[in-house]
This record gives sequence, C-alpha cells and structure tokens, in this order.
Amino acid sequence: MPKNPILEIENLSATIADKPILNGISLSILPGQIHAIMGPNGAGKSTLAKILAGDPAYDITSGTVRLEGKEILELDPEERAHLGLFMSFQYPVEVAGVSNRQFLQLALNANRKAQKLEPLDDASFNKLLREKMKMMDVRDEFSERSVNEGFSGGEKKRNEILQMAVLDPKVSILDETDSGLDIDAMRIVAKGVTTLMTPEKGLLLITHYQRLLDYIKPDFVHVMIDGKIVLSGGAELALKLEEKGYDWITPEVGATP
Repeated sequence: MPKNPILEIENLSATIADKPILNGISLSILPGQIHAIMGPNGAGKSTLAKILAGDPAYDITSGTVRLEGKEILELDPEERAHLGLFMSFQYPVEVAGVSNRQFLQLALNANRKAQKLEPLDDASFNKLLREKMKMMDVRDEFSERSVNEGFSGGEKKRNEILQMAVLDPKVSILDETDSGLDIDAMRIVAKGVTTLMTPEKGLLLITHYQRLLDYIKPDFVHVMIDGKIVLSGGAELALKLEEKGYDWITPEVGATP
C-alpha cells in the first residue's frame, strides 16, 4: 500500500523585501526517508528551512506545505512544532538564565498539552532526559547549563540533537548542522540523528558538503540553485557534487524525478 507523504511542499515561492528568494520548490518526503538539499551559497537552502519553520520575515507568494496532510503555512511556529516539526538552526541561539532541563521540560509539556496529554512531572521528565542524554553522549552537566550559553560549536549542535531526541518530532529539518564541526563532533551528531530516525519519521538535511552524508545516508539528494531545485538523484549525486562542484549544472541538464 503506497505511503502518503509526511511532508509535502508544492510550488513554494517566497520573497523578502520584494526580492524573489524561492521559485517554485516542490518536494515530498515519505515516512522513513532522508532527503538532503545541497547548493552554493545564496541558493535559498536556509531560507527554505526558515520558511518551513515559520519565520515571519518572508512573504509566501504561492504554494502549499502540508505536514501529514495538514496545511501549515498559516500556522505560527509553535503550532508547527506542536504538530511535530523540528528545526535545528545553523547558528543556535543562546538563552541566558534558562537551563536546558527547564527549556526542554517546558517545550515537551507544551507539545503534550497541544496533543491533550498530561504533562510529565519533574521525576518522569528527569528520567526521560537522563535516558536521552546517555543516548546522545551528552554529559550530565549539560542539563543545568543555560541553553547554549558558553557552548562550543560542537556542543551547541549536540545540544540541538538532544532537543530533537526529547521532543521526538515527526519531521526534522537540520540546517547545516555540520557547520563548524570537527570530525569527532560530526560523528557524534550524525550517530544521534541516525539513532533517532525511524520508519515513521522524515528528515530534511541542508548542507554544503558531502562529508555529512558519509555519516547520514540520504535516500535522495536535491540541488538547489537560485531558489529552485534543479537536479535530484540518489546519494551518488552528492559524491559527484563534491568532485565537480555546481558549475556543470545547467538548464539543459534538467531536473530528474
């Protein structure tokens, strides 16, 4: 029996300050699939991630985005999160004075409230957090540190994967999560991501470099240039991009299904 897309983007176009920045993006992610989007600087990759997460800085000029069949473009970011959408930022923000434990408990219980579930009490949440920290190879001290304050680049990225583990989203969008990571940190982050991936979930990776895809194997790779997906293929496409760059991709090459 065919699966329905868990995330479906159809003909999505957007502008910022009247400047076109996305030009008719269409993409479907089925449950269990990992999709990677690659492309040069300024192609619109991070813009797509921000629009999916609900950044109000962009004006949507056409298109639809559906999460498990529900249109989400008119929803606030927190409503999208309550439906199961998660975004890991290229540059995670610091939240002084709020510990990771407090932040994650509030976020998880907000999701549970939206789903008409009882909140987790302190004991139940602390047990869950310890389990996820052990799974993600995160030190115990992280739970009481302010969110990302004073963290190294690798610690910030690992902390976001911990958030992903605790919140257990249906679709995760990782925006250049490999940015600034050394090889050891990348391996740890990638291991966490692949551990969390299940046949019911979807994953959208946005990256400049093929190296992340050595650790998180995509089902599909899409090339974005000038706000459009101009070429799609399997994991081997990322290797070709690493070898040849993007200059060989022309309108005549065409996009493949």
